[in-house]
Amino acid sequence: MSDSLAVYALCVVVLFAKMLAVSCYQGYFRLRLKAFVNPEDAAVFQRRAMATEHPEVIRASKVWANDLENIPVFFALGALAVALDVPAAWCMASCVLFTLARILHTLAYLARWQPWRTLFYGVGTACLLGIGVIITVAALEMLERH
Repeated sequence: MSDSLAVYALCVVVLFAKMLAVSCYQGYFRLRLKAFVNPEDAAVFQRRAMATEHPEVIRASKVWANDLENIPVFFALGALAVALDVPAAWCMASCVLFTLARILHTLAYLARWQPWRTLFYGVGTACLLGIGVIITVAALEMLERH
């Protein structure tokens, strides 16, 4: 196994754990407050369903939505970068930096830290663009050899 593949695999697992933690964050607020919007969930605690989610649950849902716009793209681009055997140092640095940026983006989003949230989002996006560039270069070089 290449070093790039190992680092990419670890980043995928860390991002999975981060997303799982956001789900637990939502569940924590729902359970702590016994506030549920689904009637069947509220019924378990002999409560009425709430008209809207708690603000922290809504905030975490927005983190999830943002993750779903970015992390699957990373999964695809990172896998292509590893498969095309792009320069290892560039690939590993991009994967690690993207992962750190997404973790910090989540913390900043939940804590309402601006402009940090936007900065971390930008760093993650720059990493995706960088991975896209190195994939393009590697693919074009491969085509030129054939």
